[in-house]
Amino acid sequence: MNIEQARFNMIEQQIRPWNVLDQDVLDLLHVVKREQFVPAAYANLAFADVEIPLPGGEAMLAPKIEARILQEIQLKKHEDVLLVGAGAGYLAALLAYKGRHVTAVELSPELKELASKNLATAGVTNVTVEQGSAAEGWPAHAPYDVIVITGSLESLPEAFLKQLKVGGRIAAIIGQAPVMSCNIVTRVSETAFDTVPVFETNVKPLAGAPVASHFHF
Repeated sequence: MNIEQARFNMIEQQIRPWNVLDQDVLDLLHVVKREQFVPAAYANLAFADVEIPLPGGEAMLAPKIEARILQEIQLKKHEDVLLVGAGAGYLAALLAYKGRHVTAVELSPELKELASKNLATAGVTNVTVEQGSAAEGWPAHAPYDVIVITGSLESLPEAFLKQLKVGGRIAAIIGQAPVMSCNIVTRVSETAFDTVPVFETNVKPLAGAPVASHFHF
C-alpha cells in the first residue's frame, strides 16, 4: 500500500465530500499519521471509511466523523479539551495539535495503555490520558473550553453543561440507533445554551453512559 496515496485518497474522496472544507483540518490529517494509531491487525483499514475495531468491543470512529467534529468545534490554540473516550488516541492527537491541552478519559485500562503508548510514539506531549468513567463529565479539571464525547448518548447529562466555560462547545452524538445527530452545544451565557445539529450518524453508545428507562405500562 502506498501510504501517502491512501491518505490523500481518504482526505479527497471521503472527508472533503463530507463537507470538511476547513483547510487547517485537512492539512492536519496529513500531519497526524492515522496509521500509527490503528491496531496492527487492521493496518490495511487505516484509511478506509469504516469504524476500526479496538480491544474490548470498542472502535475508532470513521475518519470523516473525526474530521467533521474537529471542524465543527472550531478549537483554538489556547483552549483546553475534555475528550470522553480515548480509544486508540488518534482523535486526542488531532485535538492536541489544535488546542492547548487535552484530558482524555478512558474507561478501559487496556485502551488507556494503548492510547498512551500511541500518543508517546507519535510525539504528542500535551495529552493526559486518565482512567475512569467520564459518562457524567470529569470534574477534576473542569471547566473546559471544549468537550468531545466519542460515544453516543440518549440525552446529554446536565453534568457536562456545568463543566463547560461560557463560550465553550460540546460535540455530542445524541439519539438512538439507527439515526443519531451530532450536536454542537455552545454555552452562550451562565444560564443559556445554543444547540445546533450538524450531521446525522450512528455510532456505538458511550461505555458506562446512563440509559433511559423504556418500560411501558
